[in-house]
Amino acid sequence: MDFPYLPAETDFEFPPCIPGESLVTVGGNLSPGMLLSAYRRGIFPWYNDDTQPIMWHSPDPRFVLFPNQLHLGKKFHSFMKKQSWIVRLDHNFSKMIACCAAVPRAGQNGTWITKNMQQAYIKLHELGFAHSCEVYDEQEEFIGGFYGINLRKIFFGESMVSLKSQVSRYALAKFIQYFLPKGLQMIDCQQETEYLGSMGAQSISRDEFLGILAQPDTENVWRGNWAHRFSDFA
Repeated sequence: MDFPYLPAETDFEFPPCIPGESLVTVGGNLSPGMLLSAYRRGIFPWYNDDTQPIMWHSPDPRFVLFPNQLHLGKKFHSFMKKQSWIVRLDHNFSKMIACCAAVPRAGQNGTWITKNMQQAYIKLHELGFAHSCEVYDEQEEFIGGFYGINLRKIFFGESMVSLKSQVSRYALAKFIQYFLPKGLQMIDCQQETEYLGSMGAQSISRDEFLGILAQPDTENVWRGNWAHRFSDFA
């Protein structure tokens, strides 16, 4: 079946999730409208390479981090106070996503962040939906961070990377510290990891996750380039 390239304003109706199944459907494309339609329904693309059809997933249970439950520990709080790293939003989104794709990861052969995926999320960034939280050292060298999608006051984390020890943890802590007072409601971590679990992330049912997504709010409350909208972040 052919799927049209959908602009961001066009909504695509995905099939309903099947109880006990993560995979929702296969096919489609990575157009802005299709991607945003998926995220609004708690669905995201996850597949191995660009030679395969796109696989759309909605895990049950879902791994999430509620910002007010972030756990860092006294040792890391002390570590943060000693750092002079610089945290920037949307300073170089393309570099962030390319680095996440390039860095080898334990237990993974290659990357799911394919060239097509990178191009698609860069387009969402240009439209004001995808964002990066980047960390730079004292010499202004990029050392890591994370990127993801923002809808309403929910951030859907896609990937994070550390080129120095503890960088992604530092980035996430600073991100929550800044956005929690602005109403950040939830960070979607998608799949369970020990790393995010150590910071307070937890599993909730898909029904609970979808219920949070369905709560009324302003869709584009933080839409735009965060480097301009939140220039005081750093």
